[in-house]
Amino acid sequence: MKILSLGSLNIDFVYSVGHINLEGETISARERECKPGGKGLNQAVALAQAGASVFMAGCVGPDGSKLIETLQLSGVDTTLVHKIDEPCGHAIIQLSDSGANSIIIYGGANMQITPQIIDRTMDFFDADDYILLQNEISCVDYAIRIAKERGLKVAFNPSPISDELTTYPLELVDIFILNELEGYTLSGCNSTADSDIIDALASKFPQSTIVLTLGERGALYHDSQSNLSCSAFKVPVVDTTGAGDTFCGYFLAFTMKGVAPKKALEIATKASALAIGKKGAAVSIPSLTQVESVTLT
Repeated sequence: MKILSLGSLNIDFVYSVGHINLEGETISARERECKPGGKGLNQAVALAQAGASVFMAGCVGPDGSKLIETLQLSGVDTTLVHKIDEPCGHAIIQLSDSGANSIIIYGGANMQITPQIIDRTMDFFDADDYILLQNEISCVDYAIRIAKERGLKVAFNPSPISDELTTYPLELVDIFILNELEGYTLSGCNSTADSDIIDALASKFPQSTIVLTLGERGALYHDSQSNLSCSAFKVPVVDTTGAGDTFCGYFLAFTMKGVAPKKALEIATKASALAIGKKGAAVSIPSLTQVESVTLT
């Protein structure tokens, strides 16, 4: 069984600052680092680190060699990554002393994915394989439809939120993995209570599995047979960038292995906690050996 991460590949410019700047405020950064990132790339790396058979599909520009190298070193198959003339997408990330972040994304090559590219990509996959999608690329709605037509199981991380999101054929999604803000927006719920959000999502998408991540409060899970919760592990926060992507990749990898949802939640939560303890996105994602060997409470 294979999984395709059809998503973004970004160059992350990370600026270390004392605090996230306010509107109209100018602040100085102590340091700037350039790292591989993008939700598609990060989640593909997390899937591979968790032991899944992963293929990455997307578009990079002439400046994308480091991104491809990062994927390959993590064990991700990159034969479906297209090299085009448009420069790579990039993110500008403010990383504060508290570990919080603020991110601006420029799509670049990620927005050059076409229905033709998606059609050719799908030819490499079989019914019951998985596809993982995010919302940092073009033609997400088309990818959902075609993947479902081909019999793939569709997992969707609806990040970032966009005006187009509600026009997607979301009733075709098998697994949603989303945070509180994304859940609140997508559900149309009038309440910000976690239980109300997941109940509203379950009512709106009754055929879907819902995984709602809650940051330092853990995660909630709903499917047609069960409602589960998992507490977060307490760790020093260095950088929250990529923690959600780590959770997403680990949860799906263990779900594909047939691991029970409760255990998959616990493993994914632990992996994301370890990612928080290291700077960077893709570079912070722990290996399965690290996840299994480290004891957290």
